Amino acid sequence: MSETTPEAPEAYRYTPALAARIESDWQDRWERERTFEAPNPVGDLAGDAGAADVESRPHAFIMDMFPYPSGSGLHVGHPLGYIATDVYARYLRMTGHNVLHTMGFDAFGLPAEQHAVATGTHPRVSTEAAMEMYRRQLRSLGLGHDKRRSIATIDPSYYRWTQWIFLQIFNSWYDPQAGPVGESGPTGAARPITELVARFERGEQATPDGRPWAELSAVERGEVLSDYRLAYIKQAPVNWCPGLGTVLSNEEVTADGRSERGNFPVFKSNLRQWMMRITAYGDRLIDDLDLLDWPDAIKLQQRNWIGRSEGAKVAFAVAGHQDASISIFTTRQDTLFGATYMVLAPEHELVDSIVPAAWPGADLPEEWTGGHANPAEAVTAYRKLAASKSDVERQADAKAKTGVFTGAYAVNPVNGEQIPVFIADYVLMGYGTGAIMAVPAHDVRDFAFARAFKLPVRCVVQPSDGRGTDASQWDDAFVSYDAAIVNSATSAVSEDGSGVSLDGLGVVDAKRTITEWLAARGIGEGTVNFKLRDWLFSRQRYWGEPFPIVYDEDGVAHPLPDSMLPVELPEIDDYSPRTFDPDDADTSPETPLSRREDWVTVELDLGLGDGVRTYRRETNTMPNWAGSCWYELRYVDPDNTEQVVDPVNEQYWMGPDAAKPAGGVDLYVGGAEHAVLHLLYSRFWHKVLFDLGYVSSREPFHKLFNQGMIQGQVYRDSRGFPVPAAEVEERDGAWFYQGEQVSREIGKIGKSLKNVVAPEEVTGEYSVDTLRLYEMAMGPLDVSRPWDTRAVVGSFRFLQRLWRTVVDEESGALVVTDEVPDEATLRALNKAIDGIRTDLAGLKFNTAVAKATELNNFLVKRGSTPRVVAEQVVLLVAPLAPHIAEELWSRLGHSTSLAHHPLPVVDPEYLVDETVTCVVQVKGKVKARLEIPPTISDADLEALALADPAVVAALGGTEVRKVIVRAPKLVNIVTG
Repeated sequence: MSETTPEAPEAYRYTPALAARIESDWQDRWERERTFEAPNPVGDLAGDAGAADVESRPHAFIMDMFPYPSGSGLHVGHPLGYIATDVYARYLRMTGHNVLHTMGFDAFGLPAEQHAVATGTHPRVSTEAAMEMYRRQLRSLGLGHDKRRSIATIDPSYYRWTQWIFLQIFNSWYDPQAGPVGESGPTGAARPITELVARFERGEQATPDGRPWAELSAVERGEVLSDYRLAYIKQAPVNWCPGLGTVLSNEEVTADGRSERGNFPVFKSNLRQWMMRITAYGDRLIDDLDLLDWPDAIKLQQRNWIGRSEGAKVAFAVAGHQDASISIFTTRQDTLFGATYMVLAPEHELVDSIVPAAWPGADLPEEWTGGHANPAEAVTAYRKLAASKSDVERQADAKAKTGVFTGAYAVNPVNGEQIPVFIADYVLMGYGTGAIMAVPAHDVRDFAFARAFKLPVRCVVQPSDGRGTDASQWDDAFVSYDAAIVNSATSAVSEDGSGVSLDGLGVVDAKRTITEWLAARGIGEGTVNFKLRDWLFSRQRYWGEPFPIVYDEDGVAHPLPDSMLPVELPEIDDYSPRTFDPDDADTSPETPLSRREDWVTVELDLGLGDGVRTYRRETNTMPNWAGSCWYELRYVDPDNTEQVVDPVNEQYWMGPDAAKPAGGVDLYVGGAEHAVLHLLYSRFWHKVLFDLGYVSSREPFHKLFNQGMIQGQVYRDSRGFPVPAAEVEERDGAWFYQGEQVSREIGKIGKSLKNVVAPEEVTGEYSVDTLRLYEMAMGPLDVSRPWDTRAVVGSFRFLQRLWRTVVDEESGALVVTDEVPDEATLRALNKAIDGIRTDLAGLKFNTAVAKATELNNFLVKRGSTPRVVAEQVVLLVAPLAPHIAEELWSRLGHSTSLAHHPLPVVDPEYLVDETVTCVVQVKGKVKARLEIPPTISDADLEALALADPAVVAALGGTEVRKVIVRAPKLVNIVTG
């Protein structure tokens, strides 16, 4: 085997130039020969084999979380997951699977719209340019994608079905009595809204005011149905960002109340919004997590986000208001006797109706009134203050508690005590009922508020830490579930049971007792609540999916018929928000679509029997989450113009079976940053489609794997500002930029940190296979690791050694031999086959690379490689470094791609060690070590041990009393 020398011809040496030619040629050939196209059982992508042949093969659906196409392109951190899924998909193809693996683009989004505002360039132009760049970069990585299945959420042919799914949700309601979903699922499911209408018409379902359905006007019917629909319109408090001209989700707002993108102020504002009733699925979203193969940490995040709580709803009458009551949800109904005040969210609809004209008394503490002359003035001022804060700010535990007295009192139902009603921003409308009973002795936030506003603190749970029950002397709240209830009885518990006493009961028994007592009197009931809020589904943007909804002259929303889909985005001249004032909370949105009056006002016949009428289109657009909620289904059937997905194809790729009881994609790989929202929203949409019979799978993603992050070196100057990492020099263990010493730390890779390394920098200097191999070898896939450009060369050298194992670098001739491999070689080979197959199946790519390196090093030391061994080595490396493997496979005389060639299978005979070491002990001390066959019998091993010269010498003629044999590892000789 020749070593590389300076005189060796370049044409035969594995150099970056030769690697580039090989990689380009094989990528072209894969595309030309349609190597990675996966046939469907039926439809346009069925292929020539026929459904029976396709369905008889094992199959796997492998997915990456698809990217948003940024104009800056990929850096070396992005391909980690993409390469990993490609390696796994290639492994599955070589083990006989039909593999669906493709890539699309989540292409609607705020960055493109902001670019359009700044430059006037249409968002589609910049987005399509970015997608084209991504396609070139992804192709250059040698990813085995079925390009026929690639989608982009901005294509009308795609978002036509996004709109269609929205209409299915709009035209559905959640029927809690619909019966079990699946064999063991919970009660309740989405049903067509027409079934609910039929119930109203038959009188089986009462209308809110009791009138017959036929007597309700069209507007009234619309309002009634809106309270049931899974997609509905609501005046809702939202995070309004004038600087971006749109509302934002909580996750798009920083802890200091500014927009994550652009750093603009965010305010609370009541706006008319589309909502999704995801809360109806709270129980199922939690329970079905048990059916999924997801990381425990991700499941926990979802459970915590949904926040299922069992407790009670309790009604507090408002003093002086005969028809007004404040409904609260509490998980500690056992502490009702300790409630000394109430708090409403500033946005609560009841506030305006209970605020009196004047303060009830002249001696109220200034903390209660805020120094205002009357309650209305105080409430107005405080609401404006609260509107300037995000939900994240409002709920921060470290934040000083603020609020103002409404001037109204509520009546505690258990003791008749009148307690003051405040508004405070730490209570949110989105959780529970937007109102709380405050028990300051046993709640940390309530305690802080009570101290700030000089409110009474009453102990109703016996402290177990030695403090007394005089809560006025406490320094903090006592919070415990493991204690007895005290001070919790009506003044006289009558014989007829009209009173109640919880004294001496534990928390569980006290909860049950008080809940039954409240329910018997019609002032409360046990219930379940969720921290999860209904999904805000409107954006005041241009670059998003239009809603397939129009409104008549009465403002009633009507769904468009399927024949009118897609509703395409019209062209507009100005993408910027007209109300742009980044510091004004009172500005309201003017959506860009509303400026196209010729698009907004339309004459349509919706097929309702009333002919052509004038309607106005919805001018909000859907959030960028919409397109990513269902893209796995479109990958399955991308060209279907008649259905969102053919049931046969969906059943084939995603249907439930013994290995995945809820069905779904076989493997979904992406970052942990999508742990909640994308995954939760996708699960919700999928469950609706399951309930309505459009899919057989209850869940979209069976197995989830979160890859770690590739991190980069961040260099900062004395001011703490990042400097270009590529221009930093290392001298004597220190780092310098333009002569100034800088600090170094590990951080994310990104433009803002000036440490981006583009894939092309690595592939140009070495090869694509080098980049693939290095990223897989850096460490376990689920662990973050720092990028080190200097270490990349190690992967390149492995590929050079692999090349020289097969090809002579001076002549280009094969250097493999026709010899029969010896036993040592077969043992090394089969050990590698066994280990690499196991590692590839378990996504342990770093150890697979290590085993391939070990095997190749063995062959290098051996001095020659039998052809039969070389071929198997090439096949083992193929999933990891496919270009060089294909080239070597071809040079070894094969005319077809190895992409579907069977992966080598282990011969168990060569996994058994040829010999094992047996320890022989005499009177407990080791006297000999024997190299013996692992299959030796006890009798033969005993005879060998007793005959060994060292053992004979140790015995010295002493009588052997007993021989204990534990073949093949131990012989223990006991003397008399």
